[in-house]
Formats: sequence, C-alpha cells, structure tokens
Amino acid sequence: MVIAAPSSGSGKTTVTTGLLGALAARGTAVAPFKVGPDYVDPGYHALAAGRPGRNLDPVLVDPATLPGLVVHGARGAELAVVEGVMGLFDGRSGTDPDSDGSTAHVARMLDAPVVLVVDARGQSRSVAALLAGFRDFDPRLRLGGVILNRVGTNRHEEVLRAACAEVGLPVLGVLPRRAELAVPSRHLGLVTAAEHGGAARAAVDAMAALVTEHVDLDAVAALARSAPPTPATAWDPAAEIGAPVTGEPVVAVAGGSAFTFGYPEHAELLAAGGARVVTVDPVRDEALPTGTAGLVLPGGFPEEHAEALSANAPLRAAVRAFAASGAPVHAECGGLLYLSRSLDGAPMCGVLDADAAMGPRLSLGYRTATACADSPFAAAGETVTGHEFHRTVAVPRAGADAAWRWDGAEPEGFVAGGVHASYLHTHPAGRPGGVARWLRHVASHVTDRRAS
Repeated sequence: MVIAAPSSGSGKTTVTTGLLGALAARGTAVAPFKVGPDYVDPGYHALAAGRPGRNLDPVLVDPATLPGLVVHGARGAELAVVEGVMGLFDGRSGTDPDSDGSTAHVARMLDAPVVLVVDARGQSRSVAALLAGFRDFDPRLRLGGVILNRVGTNRHEEVLRAACAEVGLPVLGVLPRRAELAVPSRHLGLVTAAEHGGAARAAVDAMAALVTEHVDLDAVAALARSAPPTPATAWDPAAEIGAPVTGEPVVAVAGGSAFTFGYPEHAELLAAGGARVVTVDPVRDEALPTGTAGLVLPGGFPEEHAEALSANAPLRAAVRAFAASGAPVHAECGGLLYLSRSLDGAPMCGVLDADAAMGPRLSLGYRTATACADSPFAAAGETVTGHEFHRTVAVPRAGADAAWRWDGAEPEGFVAGGVHASYLHTHPAGRPGGVARWLRHVASHVTDRRAS
C-alpha cells in the first residue's frame, strides 16, 4: 500500500515509519519503499522494518522496472509499505501525469491502495470536501482510507470522523496533536538515521508506539492485502549487470555517518558483477580496505562532518594516492566535496582542484545530462537522467574535462584519470550499464597494475 498526503508536512514519514515499526513488532515482515530520490527517509524505514529501505523513482529508473524492484525488495516480506513524496499528485513539473514520478504515478503502476494522511489542524467538516476531491480526481486510484493527524480534542475527532463518513472513506487511525514527534532537521531535511545514532532508534520506537496506540493495524494490513499480486518478475542484478568480471576485485564504498545517500541496488549490482564490496567509513577508518581496486563515494552530509573527515589525514592521503594511481573513483555530490581541496575551509583529499563551501541557495531537481568526456563511468555524449540535491558550491564548478552538461547551466563536475566526480546523483538500477562499464575499468586497472 501507498502512504500519501495532500501536501508535504502532513505526517507521512511519521505514519509510514510508525506503521513499519508497529507491524514488525507484532511479527509481520514488512518491506519499506519511498517514492522519489529521497536519501533520508529510507534510513528511518530500514531501522523500523529491519531491512533496507528502497527508492521507487520512475524518473531516474525506467518505469517498467519499478514493479520488479518492488518484488525484489519485498522478497520474503508479507507486506510492502510505500511512502509517497510531497502531495499525492505532485511530480516533475511540466510532464504528463502518467510519467511525472508522482506518488499517484507509482500507486497506479503498482495498482496499490492509497492511505491518505491528512493534517487536520484547523479543519472540521471541510475535510470531507478535501477527501472527495482527492478520491475523485483520478478514478484510476483507489483511496482506501484516511489517517487523521494532529487532531486536537475528542470533539474534533468526532466531527472529523463524521466528515470522513460523508464521503464513505474509513478512518484507519487518529493521531492526537499532543503526541507530535520531532526528529532533528537541517538544510536538506531530516538528520539521517545513521548520524542520529541511538536517538534515531528512540525516535523510530516512539513513532511505532504512537501508531500502535492510535491506528487500527488490522484494518491497515487488510487494506494492504487487498492489493492484487504484482504482475512482475523480480529485478535481478545479475541479469542487469551482465557477465561478471574475474578476480573478485575489491570495491570500497564509503559509508558511515558522512556518506548515507546510496542505493542498496548499487552494492547488489557491483556484487553481481563480480566485485567484493567492502564499506569504508572516512570518519573512522584510517586506510582503504586491503586490495581496494575501485572506490565509490556516494552522497551524504560531509559538510556536517568536515572537521572529523579532515582530522582523518591518513585516509585522505590514501584516497589522494589511490586516485593519482589512475584507479576508478566514482564520486557523487558528497563524494565530490570529499575529493575537493577544502570544504568550508577544512582540508579534504585534494584530488580535485576545487574548493567547496555552503552556498546561499538549494540546488534541487531532476536533470537530463549529457556526458562531456569519456570516463570509467560514462562515454562522451551519453545522456542520463539524474538528480541534484545540495546547498554547497564547488569553485570552480567544473574541471578541464567536465563530467556533465545540461540545459540552463554551465558544464559541471570533474573527469580526470580514473576519477568521475559530480553533484549529479544517478540511480544504479536506472543505468546498470554504467555500473558494468565502471566495473570493467576496475578490473582492467587491476590487470594493468599487475602487468606493470
């Protein structure tokens, strides 16, 4: 089932995370998903469900692939719970609603019932008009019930329940206003679960307790089970990546508190392609894993950990030497910041001739980008769809060989030797050929190094 809302800020994340935790606590295996290129909510989902949170983004990934990704991600689970993005019908601007990447788009593709989370502050009977509009706006969707959030008093609840009954939509839960939960946020949204540590676990437990007390879990589970079977074959990373490379090269993937914006499918594709994937924490680990042949630096919040990253001089030197050897290094957003000379004045790896700092505005949105130069990650002229999500600025914006160009902006990113560094996030399941290309370069570099 899909958890949606009329607008952002209505309580989708609290409800979704709480549902996952509450269902898991009573022994129901649940698989969590998030619509769109969100890198924070899936971390809380994973804590609640006890399995990876995955993204469903029909803009970054071929829409035909998404049902298979759900089957893959939900293997062994009884229910799949999908948290929507923004308002139910909000998607990529200027595109057809059947291809805009909205929550409604994904719900239609999965033929999944929708639960609408409504912020009831300042509303009484007017909620009936709101629900009627959302129910009737797209008859292809099945609005299966409502969870009312931020309800003030018992009388307020009575009036709201009567309004929902007027339009024939069952109330699956009522969350009182006095029970609002707070999770720390920052310039790009919530603080990630990996950074928040024990407090994140406590917040997830509190959400689960809130939902257990105020939501009819049996009715929610019954609604989810009313969805028809997903008519798709499970996404298979081995089939997507093609013939594996030989020698099981070690690919180090940055993780820990500073690098949390990755996709589970990336590691799955690398492993299926013959690599041995090992996590390295640039805050704590002073050396790359033994035998590292390729390095992946995903996004995250290195700007929040610049002092700790800078203090780890041994690893910064190891990364600099590794990049100088010509080995493949793939860095996205936060990874670009880590490879720069400095970040907010703190010394970084110095792989790129650029300095980065917090900027005045948020860069956010999908981009249709073309590769400017050949690299291990992309061939010159290749077009991809990616996503920007950052408030930092790198100066200069691009190196002598830029990574990407797109309409309305100057070329962006850096290609040098084996390094491909850019602010652009891509979804590996949307471009498995790029992962395979990069892994072939890793294997080739190992062969060349041995030959020399």
